[in-house]
Amino acid sequence: MVLLTELPPEILHNVLVHVDPPDLAWIPRICRSFYHAVSHNVPLFKEVYLRNFDTPPNARELDWEQAIKDLVRLQVVCSRTSVDEKKNELSFVHDTVTRLLMNTSSEGDPASPATVHPVSRNAELLSSIFKEETNQAAFLCRSFIYQRARAELKYRIFSSPPRDDHQKSAHLHCLYSVPMLYAHPESHRARSSKMSPFACSKVYDLRQYTEESMWGPFMDDGSGDVDWEKMEAIMIVLGANLKQFGLNKFPICKTVWDRPFPGVWPGGYRPLSTSDREPEPLELQDPYGVSGTWLRIVCFLDYTDFFAYNFNAEHQPPPTVPRPAIDVGEATRFILMKLHVTAIEPPGPEDGQALPVVHFKGVCRSIDASWEENANSDIRGMIQTRGTVRLTREGEIRWTSFSVYAGEDRWRSEGIQVGGPKSGKGVLGTWFDKDFDPRGPAGPSAFWKISDKGHRDDPDRVVMADFMRTIIEAGQGEDDDDEDYEPLENGADDGGEDDGENPLVEFESLMETEIEYNGTVFWNWTEAFDP
Repeated sequence: MVLLTELPPEILHNVLVHVDPPDLAWIPRICRSFYHAVSHNVPLFKEVYLRNFDTPPNARELDWEQAIKDLVRLQVVCSRTSVDEKKNELSFVHDTVTRLLMNTSSEGDPASPATVHPVSRNAELLSSIFKEETNQAAFLCRSFIYQRARAELKYRIFSSPPRDDHQKSAHLHCLYSVPMLYAHPESHRARSSKMSPFACSKVYDLRQYTEESMWGPFMDDGSGDVDWEKMEAIMIVLGANLKQFGLNKFPICKTVWDRPFPGVWPGGYRPLSTSDREPEPLELQDPYGVSGTWLRIVCFLDYTDFFAYNFNAEHQPPPTVPRPAIDVGEATRFILMKLHVTAIEPPGPEDGQALPVVHFKGVCRSIDASWEENANSDIRGMIQTRGTVRLTREGEIRWTSFSVYAGEDRWRSEGIQVGGPKSGKGVLGTWFDKDFDPRGPAGPSAFWKISDKGHRDDPDRVVMADFMRTIIEAGQGEDDDDEDYEPLENGADDGGEDDGENPLVEFESLMETEIEYNGTVFWNWTEAFDP
């Protein structure tokens, strides 16, 4: 019988490429022959990597051996038993996770008919790792607001600049994308540990909106770098409101708000539906994938509550002390946006130089027609929008947009696309008065792309029937064995019997009518959003 050590190097190589990555750490310790067969064997590490993980977009630049070692160490660290045994590895975990996501392939098939991101072995590995609650506590819940909520801080004051470990934990949380709504993931049923009041205290604090931070989710030092703790707070506030109304389980929201690592890498977006038309020349030059249909969520406080929270003369904390946690209830709105590219120009001196600046225009429509200030417009319920997308010097994708009423800019928003250009997660950011009114209002917002399609006839309109068609198609592709499934209430039809009706045709007819109640007009199909 021939021993492994006696096999020709080529055959031994073909055997070793089938071992699991962790085994490459101990095989060289068996004997000198295995040591020489494995040590510094770049082709071997490359083949093992490609058998277990995604093919990187820039494979030539990857150190295959170091990548394998880092991923093995990541799994070892995250398999430790307690939070205390893991938490000192936050910096390593952050760097390894972000590097793995940057090396994730954008070429896979859609994860399911109801998702806007492709299948990825890298994302599946990370999802399995961070499903463990001790990993969530050790790495995703270590920012300032979590430590504040758990009363772990001796002095509850803002760090200036923000602490590196706080920023890295918040960044990981944003990449994970499922908002951790309780301070202790392992005891999430404890109502006293709700995170949304602490996140609101950051998102609705006007002191966070400064000229240096451009009133967006940026550092308050004029650098233009992303403040990931602001991004995290925005995600928590929006996620809590989605969950309150059961919308985090709605297919078109679930795919980016209730699934870990949902396409949070460059090119991680996959459309629910594609357009049959030929792309315009400008669209072919657009590295950000702007043109198409986007779904936006906006939250805000009643202005009386907002003003009292920020300008109550009796309770003004020092600039370095956070405002009290606030839980007074918020309004939530969904807005459809149809965008198209209008111009592309070279980056300016303050921009990252690797990508151009893309200008866009479009139209928006609130799902709740009563919210529109544009009620007297010729196109009822329609709002014009315009903006730009650019690369920051830090390498992040910055979106700036304006809502236009009667030809005048009214609201402005600033956001960062989580995961890079054409990511599946979309954009998290803030909205505020376009003139930076020091009295506000301001609040959180997010939007993500759901389709490459626009309106089938009129490029300047958003018709709800087209959007509902996308929703129905997504719902039909959604699996129904999800462990987090929550049954519908109020006697809603569970879809168990086929009544022979075509839901697409049914919703098409619903678009033609409205419901008026006490002077407020609602589109009747918005009842489908009720939990």
